[in-house]
Amino acid sequence: MPSRDQDHGTPDARPHGRWRRSRSTRHGPLGTRRRPLGTWPAVGLTVAVLAAANVLIHEWSGAAALLTSVAAAALLLGVLFRAGGTLADAGLAPGTLGRGARWALALIGLVGAVYLIGALLPATRPLFEDRRYAEMDAGQLTLRVTVLVPLGTVLLEETAFRGVLYGLVARARGTGWATAVSSVLFGLWHVLPSLRLSTAKPALDPVFGDSAFGAGLAVAGAVLFTAAAGVLFCELRRRSGSLLAPMGLHWAVNALGYLFGFVLR
Repeated sequence: MPSRDQDHGTPDARPHGRWRRSRSTRHGPLGTRRRPLGTWPAVGLTVAVLAAANVLIHEWSGAAALLTSVAAAALLLGVLFRAGGTLADAGLAPGTLGRGARWALALIGLVGAVYLIGALLPATRPLFEDRRYAEMDAGQLTLRVTVLVPLGTVLLEETAFRGVLYGLVARARGTGWATAVSSVLFGLWHVLPSLRLSTAKPALDPVFGDSAFGAGLAVAGAVLFTAAAGVLFCELRRRSGSLLAPMGLHWAVNALGYLFGFVLR
């Protein structure tokens, strides 16, 4: 009978969240044996890397921020492997990529259809308005949709929250705990990006106003919303067995949002 953690190719966790015995030691470059990083120290290290990356990404811009995101994603995968994890734990097992790609394409189509309906309806069209589009040209939009969103946002966030964190916690406590931890941290990750949300979106002015209290409410709302979105992304990861499914949805929500907002400005 499958264990509670055996979801679509995810390896079973050993009792008490221990990694498999075959991964209990590693050989260093000189043949010395070393124990893998423990699960919870690896989670703590992952959170520390994410906190530093979050600050740097929002302090820097352009190529520096993009390189920070890519480097952080690679570093976090290294943390997972150092803790005894595998590509399957990250949602990147070769055998699941085809299924994940099919999920991703279906989700991109679904988001596109929802956005199109929202753009055509007068009641929902104002939700696409964003003051950040005022000075954006077609070249900047293309760069954002094809490079900045997939590499600067989706790659890091999905690798970190639905890949490394989810994989680490699922091996120790199961998919329920993995979803909870990943989603709460995903919500908190969005504190910095949401600080100017109430001023960037005209449709939110009547709700939050331009006061400090209104800005705080906007941040709290963004954290709750993105934490709930994190639950959905985790469920997509679990059901598809692949990180590509939440990656596809994440890209579609962000990139197509920019595209429709740019067209409707």
